[in-house]
This record gives sequence, structure tokens and C-alpha cells, in this order.
Amino acid sequence: MSQKIYIVAGEVSGDNHGSGLMKAIRSHDKSVQFSGVGGPCMEKISKSIRNWTDDSAVVGFWEVIKKYRFFKEVFDQVLDEIERIAPDTVVLVDYPGFNLRLAEAIKKRGIQTKIVYYISPQVWAWKRGRVTKMAKVIDLMLCLFPFEVSFYERSGLEAKFVGHPLSETLGELRGNAKRDNELIALLPGSRNREVEKIFPLLLGAASEIRKIMPEMRFAASAANRACEEKMKDMVQSFGVPCKVSVGKSHELMSVSCCGAVASGTATLEAAFLGLPYCLVYKVSGFTYYLAKGLISVNFLGMANLLAGRELVRELIQYDASPEKIASEILRLIGSKEKRELLSKELEEITEPLAEVGAYERAAIATIGVIKDDVTSKV
Repeated sequence: MSQKIYIVAGEVSGDNHGSGLMKAIRSHDKSVQFSGVGGPCMEKISKSIRNWTDDSAVVGFWEVIKKYRFFKEVFDQVLDEIERIAPDTVVLVDYPGFNLRLAEAIKKRGIQTKIVYYISPQVWAWKRGRVTKMAKVIDLMLCLFPFEVSFYERSGLEAKFVGHPLSETLGELRGNAKRDNELIALLPGSRNREVEKIFPLLLGAASEIRKIMPEMRFAASAANRACEEKMKDMVQSFGVPCKVSVGKSHELMSVSCCGAVASGTATLEAAFLGLPYCLVYKVSGFTYYLAKGLISVNFLGMANLLAGRELVRELIQYDASPEKIASEILRLIGSKEKRELLSKELEEITEPLAEVGAYERAAIATIGVIKDDVTSKV
């Protein structure tokens, strides 16, 4: 009898990692039946995966509140589907605002299934008290960073370090950069709201840079076609030479001399590929002040958290202005030695994440949960 796995991802990075995990599980057992919600990559593997990432990828408390009815409807549908399908395991991929509540709802409804959480939510940075609740509803936490394991295990939650999938997706590009000294990467994120908030700031910075160095060129990556059209319209209105393409962020990170990157998964990817960059973060005022009171770490970017210092300049909220972004990029452009040093340091702090086989280890651990062997070796 084939095993059934229900998997939930809610944004582009989750879709990529979810599909990687699905492929690795299928390599062990081709009969596994996948269903759930995710994005286009997961949908290609199983037609029983519903693609919802165009609507689900939002950031910020206020932005989520505005779409509350939509999320409530999908949440109820997903919960009903899980009860009807009765999967052997539910795999929740990142997306903590939705997925942690879903894990609690599954247990509260009494649905008999195991729950694996892949890509630990950063509760060690905020909402630390929630870990005790998580330990009651999650059977296994699969961690990307070594330091996360002890944090969860102190609360009684079984956790395993499986490694970061960066090596799977970016291994061939790492260490092989051929940088164009006149090309700057502008990476505003994958969510619509991020593009609307952050891309104009990046284009404004590009305009400022061109006043001083007119020879500089710019390139940006869009998450999808709709986002690409929106970004191209913005480029036209600013009148800067910026090429926009879909899904080219990693290539841009490998060929640009430096860049500005929106806070999120892309900042760690940029660090892994040794791109000298500054981190940019801006949300609604309500979201910012609420988050500021909850966050208990000194830095926003994972590269800085791993380094234990501000290796990468963080331009957050009111510091995220075109002028300050331009100033930091011009600082990097102005010194090849500084760029090369930062690139080397970024590659050094991400070296522990470069070991291949992360999806494979995550797949073996997930299969172990299905077989009631949570302590299975990976």
C-alpha cells in the first residue's frame, strides 16, 4: 500500500525546497502519493498539488490582515482535505504564519497523522515561547542550521540538522563567479508587496548611482511573468537601464559586481555565492513597529547572524532610502579590495552549508517518521 504525504508551501522559496524534498522522497519510493498546496515546481511533480503562491506570498502583519478572508478560506479547505485524505504524514514547508497554526488545528481536530516541519521557522529570533506549543503538535523538526537543533531539543521537540539545500541548487555556481564590474544586481524579493515597496527604492538608488557613475548598468530578477511586467513598468517610469528577467536571480548573483537584496532567502543565497551586497527591508509602519517589539536578535540577515556581526550593511525601514542604498553600493563599487574581502568572508561563513545531500537527508528523515522511526539515521 502506497504512502500518502500532504505537503504545504506558501511562497517561491518554499515551492523550490518542497519540490526538492518531493523528488528525493520519490527516489526512495516511487509509489508515494503527494497532495497539498504549493507552487509550480511542486505542481509539476504531482497534479494533486494546488498552485496558490501567486496569492499566498505576502509579507507583514498588516498585509496578511488585509487578506484574512482569503487565508481563512484556504486554511479551512486544507484542513478539511487533510481530514478527508488521511495522509500518513503532513509535511509543512517554512511559511510559519500559516503552517504553525495548521499543525495546531490538525491536532486539535484529532486527525491521526504525523507532522514533519521542514525549514525551521525562526522562532529562535522571536516568539520563543511558542516552541513549547510546537513540541506538542510537531513530530519532527528538520533544521537547516546546526545551532537550531539544541534550541528545539531543550523544549522537548525532536529536531534534526539535515543541512541547507543551497548546495543542491547553487553548488555549481559557488566559487565560479565571473563578475562584471559595471553590473549591479537589484533583487527586490519574490512577493508582490515586496516588489511594490522595495523595487522603487532600488530604482531610485540606481538613478542616484548613475548621476555619479553613468557607465553602471543594472539587472533585476522577477519571480513570475506578472511580476516581470510590473517591474518593467517601474523601470520605464524611472528611466534607468535595468534589464528585468524571470527567475535569473542566481545568475545575477554570480555575475554582478555587487547588489542590493531584499531581506529573505535571497540574502543567504547571495552570501553563499559571494555577492557583495547590502540588505534592504521595508514594510508598513504598523508591521515594522510590531515586529521590532518581538524580535530578539541583533541582526535581520542570516549572513550577519552566522557571522555574529554586521558583515553586510542592513538598511532597515527608515534607513532603506534610495540615497542610503546608493551610498552603500557606491562604497562597494569604489573599492575592488573591499568587494573581494566581503565576498571571501561571505563564502567563509556559509562554508558549513555547502555540504551536498540536504534534500536526501530530509527525505530519509521524513520516511523514518512515516515508519514510526523518528530517530532514523540521516
